[in-house]
Amino acid sequence: QVQLVESGGGLVQPGGSLRLSCSASGYILSINAMGWYRQSLGKERELVAAITSGGSTTYGDSVKGRFTISRDNAKNTVYLQMNSLEPEDTAVYYCNANIRRIDTNTARDYWGQGTQVTVSS
Repeated sequence: QVQLVESGGGLVQPGGSLRLSCSASGYILSINAMGWYRQSLGKERELVAAITSGGSTTYGDSVKGRFTISRDNAKNTVYLQMNSLEPEDTAVYYCNANIRRIDTNTARDYWGQGTQVTVSS
């Protein structure tokens, strides 16, 4: 089995910061890309940020310059540093990872259960 567990969500005022973490565990042979997606009420899920195993990054247009994604390959963990948060950032944030399993030697995407981020005065 493979699991992704997120942490770090919560309430924050506009202009504040939060740091999200997501750790993968289980029968993992290797992890390729990892990333964060989010979904707000009444909106479709959208890409927030993604990072390859080599450290190349991609950001959604709405978070460029404010959010930073990073990873620790030794810990199978991806992070999302969120600065200058706005009410529009309020959403459930989901961790994603493309993982190759030890038993199957086949890679596919896995998802965390999500963590709520609320930006409000």
